[in-house]
Amino acid sequence: MPILAQVFAALAAVLHVAIFVMESVVWTRPTVWKRFGVASQADADTVRPMAFNQGFYNLFLALGIVGGLIVGGSAGHAVVIFACLSIVGAAVVLATGGRTYFRAAVTQGVTPLVALVIAALF
Repeated sequence: MPILAQVFAALAAVLHVAIFVMESVVWTRPTVWKRFGVASQADADTVRPMAFNQGFYNLFLALGIVGGLIVGGSAGHAVVIFACLSIVGAAVVLATGGRTYFRAAVTQGVTPLVALVIAALF
């Protein structure tokens, strides 16, 4: 896997660790749940278990990328590719949720997509 693809995959991992922190660690802060389009404290409390769970999905995908980069070789790179494909797939699903989610989908999906394209081309 080309180094540039590895860099973009690592950037995707960093972003997804940050998302994990927001969704699973500091969700109770109004500045955080408002960032996710949640309108009120009551709504934030209602979706907190879902956000907590979703945050861990993001963490596990990030750990897949990091682990794959550390292991290296064909097995490690296969894990990186799988994690990047999963993130891009999740971004596509998010984008289907409507216009309000498009920016978040692009933010989430662009770095792993670039990693995948570079890995495929080189």
